[in-house]
This record gives sequence, structure tokens and C-alpha cells, in this order.
Amino acid sequence: MAKKKTTKSRIVEAAWKLFQEKGYEETTIEEIIALSATSKGTFYHYFSGKDALLSSLSDLFDSYYEELLPQVPEDMNAVDKLILLCRQAHRIIGQNIQPNLLATLYSSQVVTKGDRHLLDKNRLYYSMIQQIAEDGFRKGEIRPDLTVREVSRIYSMCERAIIYDYCIHDASYDLGDVTDRVIPLLLQGLRP
Repeated sequence: MAKKKTTKSRIVEAAWKLFQEKGYEETTIEEIIALSATSKGTFYHYFSGKDALLSSLSDLFDSYYEELLPQVPEDMNAVDKLILLCRQAHRIIGQNIQPNLLATLYSSQVVTKGDRHLLDKNRLYYSMIQQIAEDGFRKGEIRPDLTVREVSRIYSMCERAIIYDYCIHDASYDLGDVTDRVIPLLLQGLRP
């Protein structure tokens, strides 16, 4: 059974849908409120304004992973699960997120003095990777000289590196296609 979306996730998804369709500058808070079927008070309970939604891109990434996770066969090898999830998530990101918004998010994480939400260890993203790694260790599918934390870091570094490269190349290639080729090469070293 699908999980019911939270009010915050409805606002985030509505905002990013509108950013994709209309562009960030042309999207209004009123349109986000209408599409998310929330109120102005509810919007401002979660976000101080439209700019605050830029930092919510990590929430949107987590919602993609949350949708993808049930589609991954339970009996699949842990490394293959990580590869599959990255491939599928990057395909969705490449199709749904404007490259300039991705670049803005990534650049904000480099220069910020405050919250680096992409690194928030409480995100679904990190708990998902850690669970897959723990299962992989238990089944002997991941090198025993690594830790769960190291596997999580290696995966997230590889995943972010591909998106970063996509951004600095002005989205001149298909993110999903490149991830299909590159992520298996990067993650094969996790195998025993």
C-alpha cells in the first residue's frame, strides 16, 4: 500500500512541478498553494518563502527514492540494488528537474555557512542506503573491510559526482544514460 504524502511533501512536489513547467522565477506562491491543495498559513508553516523551497530539493530526491524502493526485488544483491536505485533516481531527476535548479542547489551546498540539507543524515536517502548496506554485509555481498558508514559515503559521493558533472556540463548529455554506464563502474568495488 502506498504511503500517504505529508503536507510538506505535497507542497514540495507541487512547487517543483511548477518550477519545471513554468520556471522558478515565474512560479508564484499562490500557484504552489493551489496545486498542493494547502493554505497560505500551511505553506508558511513549512517554508519562509519561495527561496526556501530550493533547499527542499533533497526532500524531492527522497520522495523519488521512496517511490523506487518498493520496486527493487528483495532478493537482489545489495550492490545491484544501489546501482538500480541510482540509475532510476537519476533518470527521474534528469527528466523532472531543470539543470539550472540542480546547479543552484549544488552551488548553495558548497558556499553555505548554514544547513547542508544534502548531508542531513536523518534523510530517508541515508537510512535507505544504510539498510541496503547492512543487509549486504549480513549476506556477504559487500566487502567486509568496509563499514556501513563508508558504503553510504561512497554511494552518495558517486551519486552526487555524476549530478555535479551533469550540471557543470550544462546538461549536455542524458543524465540517465550516463548514470547507466558510469555508476556500475564506480560501485563494483563494493563487492567482495
